[in-house]
Amino acid sequence: MKTKWIVAVVSWILSATAAVAQNAPVVVRVGYFPNVTHSQALVGRARGDFDRAVGPSARIEWKTFNAGPSVIEALFAGALDLAYVGPNPTINGYVRSHGEALRVIAGATSGGASLVVRPGANINKAEDFHGKRIASPQLGNTQDVALRSWLAAHNLKLREKGGDVQVIPIANPDQLTLFQKGEIDAAWAPEPWASRLIEEAGARLFLDERDLWPSRQFVTTNLIVSSKFLREHPDVVKKFVRAHVELTEWIRKTPRAAQAVVNEQIQKDTGKALPPKVLESAFSRLEVTYDPLRGSLLRSAQTAYDLGLLGRVPPNLDGLYELSPLNEVLREKKALPIQ
Repeated sequence: MKTKWIVAVVSWILSATAAVAQNAPVVVRVGYFPNVTHSQALVGRARGDFDRAVGPSARIEWKTFNAGPSVIEALFAGALDLAYVGPNPTINGYVRSHGEALRVIAGATSGGASLVVRPGANINKAEDFHGKRIASPQLGNTQDVALRSWLAAHNLKLREKGGDVQVIPIANPDQLTLFQKGEIDAAWAPEPWASRLIEEAGARLFLDERDLWPSRQFVTTNLIVSSKFLREHPDVVKKFVRAHVELTEWIRKTPRAAQAVVNEQIQKDTGKALPPKVLESAFSRLEVTYDPLRGSLLRSAQTAYDLGLLGRVPPNLDGLYELSPLNEVLREKKALPIQ
């Protein structure tokens, strides 16, 4: 009799535990950078838009990163479900996983990256980069690929390939310090770091990357999702995308208010708000958008392949985009779908 009672109690405990687990909110782990090129994430986190959009059946856990390759590693490790990240790490993650790990579900930012130079480095034209040290945020990230491609296009060889130009992958905050010390000569940086280098380290704008692209548009940040999470929680993904679209529209319509919220969240994430002049300058060089600008990503993929960063076989990106959730949201809002 006692044994039956114990079995019944254990069975009840297990059933109750299972019921609690079944009713527990889905945890959505979201990655982003404390950069203005990730404005939707910054505003959405600060104001709670995403939490409201996915709740009460899900809750957000935020994680900050410095550059895209780290985001992809976290996604591979199962530590991220959605992320704001640049095109080249996205491409690399897709190719490395043989098309299994992730999908692009929306765009986030166009533009917002520049090549800046230190005045004392005496750089006035492309040829002046001979013998110089140029920083990028991380090996293989979007700005790193853009920099290497630009150097190759101007017949400037890297040191490791027998040339005299050195590309040094350095975290954005460290670039500012090294710039001020004169230990690097230039940097290809996303916003707000390009503007910070100009305003705080006396750098000069050498090239706005928008000038290299048709219509001055190119994807800087996409919204990606783990393929596994998309399969298991399509309803949560759609709710997140809806909030992303609404945030994009709000930032466009109320840029001043949006910039203030972005700055508040940057202060929370980094311990330091951006000076008003830096904030204004940074936003002047970018455009928030939910269009992933597919053509520019495909061109970036070809560039990365040409640089030897994507293996020996040209990448097949046919399954990279899953825009159904985005287009469903856009149709509900009577807006044109993205092709």
